[in-house]
Amino acid sequence: MSEILDLIIIGAGPAGLSAADAAAREGLSYIVIEKGTIASTIRQYPVGRTMFSTPNELEMREGSLQPIREKPTREELLSHYIHFVLDHDLRITTGEEVIEVVGNYEEGFTLLTRSRSFHGKQNENTYHARSILFAIGAMEYPRRLNVPGEDLPKVHHRFVDPYPYVRKEALVVGGGNSAAEAALFLSEEGARTTMAIWREDWENRDPKAGAMKHWVRSPLEREIAEGRLRVILYKQIDEVTYDSVRLTTDTGESKTIPNDVVFVLVGSDADLTLLKKLGVKTELGKLTEVPVYNPETFETNVRGIYVAGHFTHARHIKAAIDVPRKIVPLIANSLRVQRLS
Repeated sequence: MSEILDLIIIGAGPAGLSAADAAAREGLSYIVIEKGTIASTIRQYPVGRTMFSTPNELEMREGSLQPIREKPTREELLSHYIHFVLDHDLRITTGEEVIEVVGNYEEGFTLLTRSRSFHGKQNENTYHARSILFAIGAMEYPRRLNVPGEDLPKVHHRFVDPYPYVRKEALVVGGGNSAAEAALFLSEEGARTTMAIWREDWENRDPKAGAMKHWVRSPLEREIAEGRLRVILYKQIDEVTYDSVRLTTDTGESKTIPNDVVFVLVGSDADLTLLKKLGVKTELGKLTEVPVYNPETFETNVRGIYVAGHFTHARHIKAAIDVPRKIVPLIANSLRVQRLS
C-alpha cells in the first residue's frame, strides 16, 4: 500500500498554494494535485490584464509581490505564484486530474488520478489520505446561452487575447467585469466592438450588487463616447449564425448584429462532481452553487473533506489565501487527536 498522506489538496490556485505552505509549516505530509497548471484561473485572464486588487491582497508573503505599477498585471501575478512554489519547494503535481475519490475519515480516502505527459503517454495513479482540501476554483464550466448556433467555431466562452480581431466585427455578451474588460480590450486594439448587456447590469452602480468596477467602466464609457464601442441593451439572444447574431432588445425589437466573432462572458461555475459523489451537500450562493461547510473550519458535512477558495462564499483572492492559514492548523490538530485516540 502506498504512503498515507495527512492531507491532499486538490487545486494549485492561491488557496491551494496557501494550504500547501501551511501544511509544510505544520509538518504534515501532503501533496497538491492540479489538473492544469499552477494558478490556472489567473492564466485564463486576458493577456496583459491589470488586476483589480493591490499587492497586499494578492501576495503569498507580505511585501513579496512588487509590481512595476500600483497593481500587478496577470503576468506579474503568475510569476509571483510560480516563484513562491519554487522558492518554498512546495510538493505539487500538475497536469494530473483527480477522477474519483472514495472512502471516509475513519478508514481514509483513496484518490484515483489520470495524467498525460508532454509526450502523450497516459498514466494513472492512486493516492491515500486522511483528509482532503478541495481548492478547485470556480471557472471550470463557463455558462452558456443555450441558443441555436452557440457551438459555431466563432463563439468563445473565454477571452484571452484581442489581437487576432483587429478590424473584425466583435460582439461581447455579458454584464460583469469580464465582459466589460473584453469589450474594452477589443475596442482599444482595433476591433469594431458591440457589447450586449442587460439594462439592469448597465444601470447598476452599486459595487455590493456586482456593478462593474469604476476603473473598467470609465474607459469603457470613453470608448463609447468616441464612437469606437457600441452598447446594445438586450433582453435575450435568440440565435447565432455564421455571420451575425439575432437578439431581442429590452424594448422588444428584433435586431440582427453582423459579427465575425462572439464572446459569451456570462459567468462560470465550479465542478462539484467529486464533492457530490462523496455526499457533500451544496446550496445556492449569491452567484452560483457552492458546497455547504462550517464557516469556522471550512469542513463540509462529510468529515475530513474541506473546501477553500473561489468556489466557496469567500470568493476574493485575499480570502482564498487567508482561509487555509486558518484551517490547515485545525486539520493538523484534528489529525493529532485522531492518532492519539
